Amino acid sequence: MMEKRTEIRRREDSTRVCISSSTPPQFAPDQEGLFRKALELMMRHNVPFAVSGAFALHEHTGIWRDTKDLDLFLPTAAMQPALKHFQDAGFETELRDPIWLGKAWRNGYFVDLITGMSNAVIQVDESWIERSQRAEVLGISTRVLAAEELIASKIFVTRRERFDGADVAHVIYATRDTLDWNRIFELIGDHWEMLLWSLIFYRYIYPRNANDVPRHVWHSLLEKFKHNLTDPNLDAPFRGTLIDENMFAIDVHEWGMENEIERYRKEHQEAHGTSVEDKADASAGKPAA
Repeated sequence: MMEKRTEIRRREDSTRVCISSSTPPQFAPDQEGLFRKALELMMRHNVPFAVSGAFALHEHTGIWRDTKDLDLFLPTAAMQPALKHFQDAGFETELRDPIWLGKAWRNGYFVDLITGMSNAVIQVDESWIERSQRAEVLGISTRVLAAEELIASKIFVTRRERFDGADVAHVIYATRDTLDWNRIFELIGDHWEMLLWSLIFYRYIYPRNANDVPRHVWHSLLEKFKHNLTDPNLDAPFRGTLIDENMFAIDVHEWGMENEIERYRKEHQEAHGTSVEDKADASAGKPAA
C-alpha cells in the first residue's frame, strides 16, 4: 500500500503545473549555451526572426517560466534557410510540419522555428518581425515579439492539454496602457470571436480592470456579436477543428461537419508552395521529443 501511494505521489509531482512567478528559472549551462548559439546563428545569417515563448512572456509581464525550448518566430520563406544554417552548424533538424513548425536540436535541447499557428489561421509575416521590440535574452541583444503579436500567437492555444488563456490575460494586464488594439483586430481578422472570448475571460479574472480594454473595443466586438445573433450566417462552416481537431474529430468524421482546419492548411500550402514532400526534404533526423 505504501509503495502504491508513493507511486501515485510521484505521478502527481511529474504532472504538477508550474506556479506562475517572477523567479527566474535555473537553466542548465548547456541549455543556456545552446540557446545563445541559436540566437547568434540567426543574427549572423540575417534570418528575420523574433523570440517568443517564455522569454517574450517575461519581457512583457515579468512572469518567468521554465522552458526546454527556445521559440523563434519567422516568416514562412525564412524556414528553409534557417534549417539549413542550423544543419551546417551541427544541429539535427526536422521540418516537423510545413504549415508552421521546424525544429533544431542538440544534446536534448530544442529550438522551435515557428511560422504561424498549427491551424494555419494566423501566419507570421515580415510585419511581425518589423514590429518586434529590442530586448536582451540570456545576455544576447535580440528582439522579442511585440505584445500584440504575442497575444495573437496564443489566442488559438485552447486545447484540452494546453491552454494559453492565462498568458493572454497576463499580457493584456501588463501592457494595457500601450496595446495597439487596431493591430490586434488586424491580426485576428475574421476570427474576432476568439478575441471577444479572451476579453470576457480577462473581464472575469480582473473585474476591477474591465475599463483597461477601451470602450470602442468592447463596443465593436459586442455589436458584431449582437448582429450575428440576430442575423446569423446560415452558411457559416463548423469551426471546431480550428480549436482542437482531436476533440472535435467526431463532428467531422461521424456527424458530417466541415473540416475547416484542412481547408486552411491546404490554402496555406497552395499560397506558399509547401507540401508533405518539403517536410521530408528538410528533415535530417528525428528528435527524441
